[in-house]
Amino acid sequence: MRDSLATVRSLVVKLGTQVLSDASKRLDVAYLALIADQIAKLRQKKVEVTVVSSGAIGSGMAELGLARRPTDLPQLQAVAAVGQRRLMDAWAQVFAPHQLHVAQVLLTREDIDQRKRFLNLRNTIRALHDLGAVPIINENDTISTDELIRISFGDNDILAANVACALRSDLMVILSNVDGVLDAQGKPVRVIERIEDAQTLVRSEKSALGKGGMSSKFEAARMITRAGEMMVVAYGRQENVLIRILRGEEVGTLFLPRRQDRSSSRARWIGAARPAGRIIVDEGAAKAIQQRDVSLLPAGIVKIDGDFEKGDVVAIETPQGLKIAHGLTNYPAEDLIKIRGMKSSEVRALLKERAYDEVVHRDNLVKLV
Repeated sequence: MRDSLATVRSLVVKLGTQVLSDASKRLDVAYLALIADQIAKLRQKKVEVTVVSSGAIGSGMAELGLARRPTDLPQLQAVAAVGQRRLMDAWAQVFAPHQLHVAQVLLTREDIDQRKRFLNLRNTIRALHDLGAVPIINENDTISTDELIRISFGDNDILAANVACALRSDLMVILSNVDGVLDAQGKPVRVIERIEDAQTLVRSEKSALGKGGMSSKFEAARMITRAGEMMVVAYGRQENVLIRILRGEEVGTLFLPRRQDRSSSRARWIGAARPAGRIIVDEGAAKAIQQRDVSLLPAGIVKIDGDFEKGDVVAIETPQGLKIAHGLTNYPAEDLIKIRGMKSSEVRALLKERAYDEVVHRDNLVKLV
């Protein structure tokens, strides 16, 4: 199963705050140099590598002599502003011996949610690779608001998954402070074929510096494997960890794709975007969506939540609150409130020329489970 890793030609690598920090909780430039050396070697083998790097707030804390992560939003943003400059200086420093330029790309959640910005992200990163630069991506903590408190991207795990989906990368690697997913005995699970079967292995603990945990890595794995690609979670301090992963060695935990074909860019965006509202469906409609390739009709809808417009991404959920799909709605919320539970003939009689047979057409629906 790991043999296919040798065919990888595009790779997204995510490095968390803890793996980037030394014993004194400062940015470990010597470790960054080891990662840069591996990336340079992979590039010589025609592997495009995009880096998603945490560490702005951690770097800012060290620069400013702060012992604890601030909880006040303006202070967090200020610390991130100080640290982001230090972080990019460090990446530029370690890639310079390889005669490689680095490019800073700072993202917010809106860059994923809006289709045009999602496409611009993909095109910009591809252009950077064409120019021979190494993209270094981070969340734009200096302008994020409540995301810094509530964690919009989950310590960049979800951000990295979104980037990998936008680029249609062959593989995403999360370098962590543990050797992959651990079982009840603390031993690494080397291969996960179905995320649902391994869900009990998720642990909730997080580091003092980082924002995520294994749960955010599982969520990232759902996105990646649902799109038809692979993901690896591995201990980042192993010697030549990236080189060894792409050789197919038994390093970390490999999440296998859930589907044989790879999702289109459009489907990836629908699945990744934050929904503008929710459509709650009855058990029959939920079962049909989960088990067959069908559209969502008004008859199966029991409740509408949110004030969304035609063309927005909406979540489709069961009465129990399980999110089963995202889709592009053909109706605004105010119309769906009127036609929920109706047959198609009744909808046409009520809305006339504004009527659609499908609330969400199957071509605009992305299953999440």
